[in-house]
Amino acid sequence: MYAIVEMAGQQFKVAKDQKVYVHRLQEEEGKKVIFDKVLLLEDGGNVTVGAPVIEGAAVEAKVVKHLKGDKVIVFKKKRRKGYRKKNGHRQYLTEILVEGIVAKGAKKAPAKKADTPVSKEATPKKAAPKAAAPAKAATPKVAEDLSSKTVAELKEMAKANGISGYSSMKKAELVEALSK
Repeated sequence: MYAIVEMAGQQFKVAKDQKVYVHRLQEEEGKKVIFDKVLLLEDGGNVTVGAPVIEGAAVEAKVVKHLKGDKVIVFKKKRRKGYRKKNGHRQYLTEILVEGIVAKGAKKAPAKKADTPVSKEATPKKAAPKAAAPAKAATPKVAEDLSSKTVAELKEMAKANGISGYSSMKKAELVEALSK
């Protein structure tokens, strides 16, 4: 059984009890990590491909240690010009040990806190059009006329109706907000 998983922005083919070096992870040494972005899963000849990921599948791994990779020498030269530059670089890596691959029933990774402020901003945007909705009489006819207008015209209408956040809305969102 093997899986292709996205870890730290890269895709890896992993199997049980395999050691993998990935870009530096924030977890401490000895902690368990769950990667739920499984792109492909193979189990005894049965291949499952995700679109884009397989729901409920996950890879459980343990952080073994943090280390630095081999030194890479970057040498630049322009012949006959006397130009030479030599730089070195060592990549920060994390060694992980794959403990198991779960095909179904894996728990989702907790959502990041950055998503919460976005949803808070979305609520006031919806509240403002509801307050302006009773003033409009013929909504079906207005919706047809709105789709033929340009984005600049729709933004001006939204500004006149007192809709907040209209500057970052797309055309479909503006039409929806104005038709309410």
